[in-house]
Amino acid sequence: MLSPEGLVAVVAALTFLGLLAWHLLGARLEVPGGLEEEEEEEEEEEEEEGTPILPEDAVGCCRLLCKPSALAQHLERSLGRSAALRGGPWPWPRWPRLRLLQQLLESPNPPPAVVREHLQVPDGGLVALDWFVGPRRGAGSRRRGSGDPPSPVLLLIPNAAGKVPGGLLQLGRRALELGYEAVVFNRRGHNGCPLATPKLQPFGDPGDLREAVAYVRCRHPRAPLLAVSEGSGSGLLLAYLGESGSSSRLAAAACISPVFRARDWFEASLPRLYEWPLLLHLKRGLSRYAGALAQAVDVAKLLGSRSLRELEEALFCGTTGWETYWECNEPLRDADEVAVPVLCVCSADDPVRGPPARTLPRELFRSSPYFFLLLTPRGGHCGFPQRGPGRCWAHEAVLEYFRAIGEFLRAEERRTGVPQPRRWGSPVPEPPAFTWQRSYTR
Repeated sequence: MLSPEGLVAVVAALTFLGLLAWHLLGARLEVPGGLEEEEEEEEEEEEEEGTPILPEDAVGCCRLLCKPSALAQHLERSLGRSAALRGGPWPWPRWPRLRLLQQLLESPNPPPAVVREHLQVPDGGLVALDWFVGPRRGAGSRRRGSGDPPSPVLLLIPNAAGKVPGGLLQLGRRALELGYEAVVFNRRGHNGCPLATPKLQPFGDPGDLREAVAYVRCRHPRAPLLAVSEGSGSGLLLAYLGESGSSSRLAAAACISPVFRARDWFEASLPRLYEWPLLLHLKRGLSRYAGALAQAVDVAKLLGSRSLRELEEALFCGTTGWETYWECNEPLRDADEVAVPVLCVCSADDPVRGPPARTLPRELFRSSPYFFLLLTPRGGHCGFPQRGPGRCWAHEAVLEYFRAIGEFLRAEERRTGVPQPRRWGSPVPEPPAFTWQRSYTR
């Protein structure tokens, strides 16, 4: 008899063959939403907005949309001249859903080595931090002296289902090679993290992430702290940045294929190719804690959910209702309070987020000096493949962005002679906010 993992693999493989046959027979794989011709023309016009970063022969004329500033000009120059971002034509350029299926099935080979820490949050719940370990190569691998700045710490945030895809692990491994410290944040009950209380983390509730950031800052007090999120996990990072404002403790952040309008995203008809595997993944994890959750939710309704929206409602909306839930969990509810640079790498053909005209908050990027949109014509959802095994254009863009941010802040400090508020690599004076006794390993 097949295990649950084997059943998911068989279903995914059959779906892949069906979609491939459909494409070969001439059917068109459309972006969800059923755009009319007028809407498609409007999207084509909107895609021309912003500053061109790379020429057509690189990855399809990427554009940077942001409010004009000295930092924006520096990012335009840095991203435009970066050789790492010029990877040649993408494979499967017009098959974003097939590329999505490949991402769901693939895993890094070999898987990276990690060391897990469990962190106890104030209500008694647990979150898990997976620290990457292994050899370091490249410019960041040289032996550091006592006067050298500390290695940056990169915090990786998976999607809202807690599934850590191979691409995110590849980004952590790549960062490790460049001299970073890399760590994955796992929500309570996700990715093998024990559920110590009958409570899971709502979509946009940054409370647990705030505790994890405080702990990482306590462990690496002088290191620049950076954060990257993927897909629906960006809702958590954006909510944290908005709620924390200038007290976020982060030097910079990046979101790969973010979901900006979460309520609309849950209410839309998501691609089954994406929704079913995540729904099965979530149900399999939640079924382990059915007894503990029974005192807080209707477990039968939860495990009988037929969509991500139904599952979200069963978990969190029993007493509050759908409307009230999103008043407290929309990722951009406090976007005006964000006070660190945030790069959002998005693709116009993302089959999960949906059509750009409906799902990209362009006005936010035009008006806020902290938000930067790097928009590509193609790349799918968290895909952005380049020629060569395991290569991802978005990962190289994010790492180049972090390098450019550090370079800009150092240059500003030299120019003005005044330490910048978020000086790259400088200690952050703040009162002790964490006790080591709440961290332990299982």
